[in-house]
Amino acid sequence: MGNMPFRPDAAAASAAAEGSVFVSDDPRAIGWVKQNVPCQNACPAGTNVPSYIRSIVESHYGESYEVNREANVLPGVLGRVCSRACEDACRHGWPGNGDPVAICHLKRVAADLKDAGHRITESLYAPTGKRIAIVGAGPAGVAAAHDLSLFGHDVVIYEREEKPGGMLRYGIPEFRLPRNILDTELHNALRLGVQLRTGVAVGNEPDQVRVSQLLADYDAVLLATGCTAATPIPLKDEWEKREPTEVPGIEYGLDFLVAMHRGVKKSVGKRVAVIGAGFTALDCARVAVRLGGEEVTIHIRTAEEYIPVTQEEIFEAKREGVRIKGLRSPMKFVLDAEGKVAGVEFAQNRLGGWREGGRRIAIPIEGSEFIEPCDTVIIAIGQQTTHDFSDTTLQLDRWKNARLGDNGMTSQPGVFAAGDYVSGASTVVQSVGHGRKIARRIDAWLMGRERHRQVVSIEPVAKPLRERADDFIPRQHMPTAALGKRVKSMACEVEAGLDRKLAAEEAKRCYLCNLRYQIDVDRCIYCRACIEVAPRSCIKLVGGVEIGADGTYGKLIETKEWNKIGAIWIDNNQCIRCGACYNVCPVKCISISRCELTEVEVTA
Repeated sequence: MGNMPFRPDAAAASAAAEGSVFVSDDPRAIGWVKQNVPCQNACPAGTNVPSYIRSIVESHYGESYEVNREANVLPGVLGRVCSRACEDACRHGWPGNGDPVAICHLKRVAADLKDAGHRITESLYAPTGKRIAIVGAGPAGVAAAHDLSLFGHDVVIYEREEKPGGMLRYGIPEFRLPRNILDTELHNALRLGVQLRTGVAVGNEPDQVRVSQLLADYDAVLLATGCTAATPIPLKDEWEKREPTEVPGIEYGLDFLVAMHRGVKKSVGKRVAVIGAGFTALDCARVAVRLGGEEVTIHIRTAEEYIPVTQEEIFEAKREGVRIKGLRSPMKFVLDAEGKVAGVEFAQNRLGGWREGGRRIAIPIEGSEFIEPCDTVIIAIGQQTTHDFSDTTLQLDRWKNARLGDNGMTSQPGVFAAGDYVSGASTVVQSVGHGRKIARRIDAWLMGRERHRQVVSIEPVAKPLRERADDFIPRQHMPTAALGKRVKSMACEVEAGLDRKLAAEEAKRCYLCNLRYQIDVDRCIYCRACIEVAPRSCIKLVGGVEIGADGTYGKLIETKEWNKIGAIWIDNNQCIRCGACYNVCPVKCISISRCELTEVEVTA
C-alpha cells in the first residue's frame, strides 16, 4: 500500500504554493502518513520518528526531546528500555536496504544531549473541576495522569510502593535504567499538579483504600495496576500441585527482582538456571551474574531466534557469560537430601507449527528427559493480572484481564482500565500508548465530547534533506561499559549512549519517510529525466490507480506502453528521499512536502 497516492486538495495546494502550513483531516491524508511512515505507525505511542531524528541532524536536541515527549511521555526511559517495534518496521531494514535505523538509541540521544536548562513547554486546558483517581504509578498510570492533567483535571495517583514507576523501578535493573533518569522523567510527567500518594495500597484490607470508596470520592477511577503476579509454571507428577517456591533455591523472577529493588538483599548459588524467554528472564540472568553466579543459563522452550527481546539484550547477556539453551520444557525439579533444589528435569523439544506473533510451537519428545544440575532456579515465564484488590466486580476476558468497552470503560460505570491490567504482560511503550489512549476516553466521557482530533500537517519543503551518500552510512554501534566493570555493580549502566558525532551519523541514515515527493502531472513533460537518475526503481509509469470501496486510492496500475501512461508517479516504498529527481527536473514539477500526524483542539 506504499503506492497509495494522495494529492492535497486545492486549498492545500494553494497553501503549499504560498509556503504556509496546511492542516487536513482528509482520510486519504491520514492514511498516507500511516501507510508510508511505518516506524511511526508501528509505535504504540505514535511517536513522530522522522521529525525527532531530523532535529538531531540539525543538533536541535531539545526540540527532538519535545517531539518525543509529546507522544511517549518518557523519552529518557524509553530510549533505554523500549521494545523497538519501530525498528522492526523501519524501511531502512527492509531486504536490500541494510540495517534499520537505531531509532531507540536516537530517542535517548534527544534526552541525553538536550541543554541542562531545557524548558518543557506544553499546552494546558483551563481547570475543569473534575477529579480522577488512578491506581498504579507504572508507565500506563503515569502517562494517563500526564495527559489528564493537561486536560485540566485534578489527578491523584495511589501507589502501594514507596516510590513511583511500577515495574520501571521495581522490575528493570538499574544497569539498564538508571534511577536518576527514571526520577527525572517521572517528575517531568507529573509536575503539572498531579498528586502522588505513595505507600498507599488500594485493596480490601482494613488499612487499605477501597475501589468503591474512590468511585464515590472521584468523578472517574482508572485502574493501571499492571501484571503483579508471576505466572505459575506447569510441571509434571507430584509437582503439578506443589508450590515450587516452597523449595529453598527456587523463586519466581518477578518476585526476585521486586524484592531486590525494595532493598532486600538477594543471593544466588554458583549454578543458576533461569526458565523463561522474555526481558524478565534476561534481567534475572544478568542480575544473577552480578550476584556472583558462576554458571548462569537461560532455558527456553523453542530457539534463541524466537526470544521476544532485542538482539542487543541477548548479545550483552552473552558477553556477561550467560548461556542460552533451547528446545527444552521443564518437567519437574530435582531435590537433594536436605530438600534443596539440585537440578531441573527437562524434556527435549522439537519445533512444531507457528503461533500468533511469529513464534513456534514447542513439542516435547517422549522419552527424552534429562537433568540439568543447578542450585538456584529462577522461574520467569511471564506475569498475569490479579483482581483481588478490587471490591467491585468487573467483567473479564478469556485471559482474565479487564474487558473494556469502546469508551475505555470497564463493566463498572465510572471505572476505566489501562496498560497491562487490560492487555496482559506487554511492553513499556505499549503501556504508555494505551495509558494515553484511555486518558482521551476518560476526558471525552467526563466532558461529553472529544476535545482533540487527529489531522495531518502538510508543510512545503524547499529542497531535499538527504543526500544519496547517506544511504551507505552503516549503523552506528552503541558504546558499552567495560565488561570487568559492569558485572561488579548493579548501578553501572551498560550502554553508554551515543555522542554527538555518532548520533549525527546515525540520524542521517533515516529515510525521512514523512517527506512526500510528488510529481505534478499537469506540468510534467514526460522527459524521463527523473527515471534515468533514480538510484532505484522508485519512479513508475502508471496508467491509473485502484479506487477502494470507500473512495480512497489503492495501488497504482503500472504500464510500459506510452500511449497508456496517465502519469509518472513516485513509489514511496522505494523512494529514499535522495532528491535526485527533484534536482534534475527541467520544469520543476516535483514538489516536496512534510506530512505529519498531529492533533488540534476541537472547538465546541
